[in-house]
Parts: sequence; structure tokens; C-alpha cells
Amino acid sequence: MSSADMVITARDVRLTLGGAEPVEILRGIDLDVAAGESVALLGASGSGKSSLMAVLSGLERATAGEVRVAGMDFGALDEDALAVARRGRIGIVLQAFHLLPTMSARENVAVPMELAGMADAMARAEAELAAVGLSHRLDHYPAQLSGGEQQRVAIARALAPRPGIVFADEPTGNLDGATGARIIDLLFERRAASGASLVIITHDPALAARCDRTLRLADGRLA
Repeated sequence: MSSADMVITARDVRLTLGGAEPVEILRGIDLDVAAGESVALLGASGSGKSSLMAVLSGLERATAGEVRVAGMDFGALDEDALAVARRGRIGIVLQAFHLLPTMSARENVAVPMELAGMADAMARAEAELAAVGLSHRLDHYPAQLSGGEQQRVAIARALAPRPGIVFADEPTGNLDGATGARIIDLLFERRAASGASLVIITHDPALAARCDRTLRLADGRLA
């Protein structure tokens, strides 16, 4: 594939955190992800998986190297511009659901679309919640939902704007095995429907095997 087919391109990406005694988290990552591709990131705790996802999704700024996502040079954008760049283009599903406690399920899904200026945000939120089996929970608040239901809301929120890229960081880490399996089926089903690229962090080899490609991180480097 040519570079034009890549939705994510990272070259010699480095991340160093800390002050007097800095710690090198990422140590020269080179990575390409093609449009529509699913990629699993495996690695032990502390290997740099979540940090790499944060850099690729624009939540963290690389210390050095080049990160281009959806045709944009993330290194050239300030924090506000990165936030704008993510809207509608990048969906993120985190292990901690990060739902707004004072908003209903419908509002949690609709608000990011409203911020991105998308039309019919409430109607689209209802449709996406129905797609994840929560049409009977539209007006429930996060505290009234089970862990699995909250994660389904988080998936609906990430995918409702039809982003070209979806990042998922241990999306079933807080769920029991049966619920986690259903959530993974749902994530792949909804991602396939939208044709998005998927980058998923996991410790689960069976989940990684469902992806087109598996990459392993060790000590801040791709093995």
C-alpha cells in the first residue's frame, strides 16, 4: 500500500515524561495503519501501549518524531487544534468509561456530535444506542446502568459520529468475561459497519487474533 492509503503514520516517535529524572516511555516507534485495518497492540503493563495510543489519538504530545493522523500533522497543532482535529474523525473507547454523570445515555452520545456541529445529534444518538441494544435506556443516567451498559454507551458515543479511526484501550478490562465478550463482538460489528480503522490495546491473545495484525510493545519499542 502507498502512504496515501495510511490513516496513521508514525516515524521515530518518542515520549519522555518527568522533570529532574525523565523517563523515556516510547523509544522510537515506527508504525503505519491502513484505512479500514484493525490492529491489536499487545504488551506487558508498562510497555508503553496506552502512551502510544494517547500520542496517536492526540491526547498526548510526542516529545520527538512525526505523527500524522487522517492527513494531519499532529506535531504542528496546539491543544485546541488537536481537540478540533479529533472531533468526528477519531473515536476513543477507554477502560474507564468517562461518561458524564449528570447526562443521560442519549445526551452522553449526542453531546460530542453537537460540539462537532453535526446535524440531528439526538436522533443519531438514539439510533446508535438502539444499535448497541440500549433503546430502553435512553434516559437513564450512568449511575443507573450496569458496567456493561455503560461500556455500550461509551462505544455508541465513540462510533456515532462515524469516525475514520477508533482507538480502544482495554475496553473490557472492568467487565466480567461474558459481558466483555459481548462488548468485543459489538465493537467489531459496529466498527465493520462504519468501515473505520481500529487500534485496540489488549492483554487477550484471543481478542488480538480477531484483528488483521498484531503488534507487540516491549520497553517502549515495537518488538
